Amino acid sequence: MIKIKIQESTARVVAAKLLEIEAIKLNHKTPFTWSSGWKSPVYCDNRLALSYPTIRTFIKERLAQAIKENFPQAECIAGVATAGIPQGALVAEALNLPFVYVRPKPKEHGMGNLIEGKVEKNQKIVLVEDLISTGGSSLKAAQAIRDAGCTVVGMVAIFTYGFEQSEHNFGQENVPLVCLSDFNHLLQEALDKKYIDENQLVYVKSWRLDPANWK
Repeated sequence: MIKIKIQESTARVVAAKLLEIEAIKLNHKTPFTWSSGWKSPVYCDNRLALSYPTIRTFIKERLAQAIKENFPQAECIAGVATAGIPQGALVAEALNLPFVYVRPKPKEHGMGNLIEGKVEKNQKIVLVEDLISTGGSSLKAAQAIRDAGCTVVGMVAIFTYGFEQSEHNFGQENVPLVCLSDFNHLLQEALDKKYIDENQLVYVKSWRLDPANWK
């Protein structure tokens, strides 16, 4: 079974940088509400990293390195709309590879494209995401690449919450996933840097056990 891989060499550093710029926020008093309706003490918006050139470059380089180490056969990079588009374009430039991006649904006018950019039959493609929760939208993009006659060799992402559901979903769809950081390393960094204390750590950990029903 495919397992989600965490880049141990980057996990704590990436978590620290995202906490520093408040791309990841922890609030144990007033939980955030996700678009899905879930309540969560954690909110992640990695797009903020694009506004910090040093951090943006660091993430770009580490994503590119993750692809070279894990998916050296890659012939094209695909960004998952919308947050994966800028990161994917930066990574494609760093690797000197073609770039495309995948819409969540076909464009409603013009050519009605689902994939923007040129792909070739049997082309080996790596997708780039910024955040993995359950993996639903990411895997939908992977299926669009396959439907276009290409091969999905894997996916890289900046951060994953590490839900069991996401591991199941990626395994079921046979899409290898490599992430720069994850929820466990985030909590370690947050505790060390005193963003949270031990009591708050227990509270935040309880959320991931059953996020859909967490109160």
